Amino acid sequence: MSSSDIFIGETIGTAILILLGGGVCAAVTLKASKARNAGWVAIALGWGFAVMVGAYISAPLSGAHLNPAVTLALAIKDGNWGDVPVYFAGQILGALIGATLVWLAYYGQFHAHLTDREIVGDPGVRDTPAKSVEAQEKGAGPVLGIFSTGPEIRNTWQNLVTEIIGTFVLILAILTQGLNQDGDGLGALGVLITSFVVVGIGLSLGGPTGYAINPARDLGPRIVHALLPLPNKGGSDWSYAWIPVAGPLIGAAIAAGVYNVAFA
Repeated sequence: MSSSDIFIGETIGTAILILLGGGVCAAVTLKASKARNAGWVAIALGWGFAVMVGAYISAPLSGAHLNPAVTLALAIKDGNWGDVPVYFAGQILGALIGATLVWLAYYGQFHAHLTDREIVGDPGVRDTPAKSVEAQEKGAGPVLGIFSTGPEIRNTWQNLVTEIIGTFVLILAILTQGLNQDGDGLGALGVLITSFVVVGIGLSLGGPTGYAINPARDLGPRIVHALLPLPNKGGSDWSYAWIPVAGPLIGAAIAAGVYNVAFA
């Protein structure tokens, strides 16, 4: 695979991943969405399908990493670090594009949601923050969850460990079940297996933090949330943002180490 193929494949695949994954969060969350309040099962299934579609599209070009944690684990497994920056760059750019496309697809719903006084408070009253009490407590605006993750209980070490554990499961499953014949990305069957694993992680381990399990999936959309001209959008919760980056990378490194000791 050439560097240009890797970059293009990761950019397109990650953009599709975030478009569909963020899209299901928007569908379930936003006022005037036909899927509003569809629930956690819909979100978990939506992210699983998002992984499947993005991975199948990008696999011929880049091996469908779509996740810096996957790229890191494969580099540790094989000792090949040369393409890591290219993968990372494509993944972050793709995440930025995907999150922007979610905003465009749900433009009217974002406006309706963020101008609803019951949701964001009364922006017309001076000194009344335009976000809910819950959002104030978490340092996050009322639609940040569409773009990035956040904990239900803010406990730094628990939140970090939850992300480590979830990513460990994902990466170990990919390394043992999902790689193509060259071992540098997902194979056709591996894409399907990985998609089901993502659904399983969401249903079983997603409750505490929203299961980022992918640094690009969280960081790229969080940046977009901070930059978009959304009315009354509130904060982007940057004090939490390091956890869904560091946790998945640590979990990936541990999983790669376990694989090299137990399976290689």
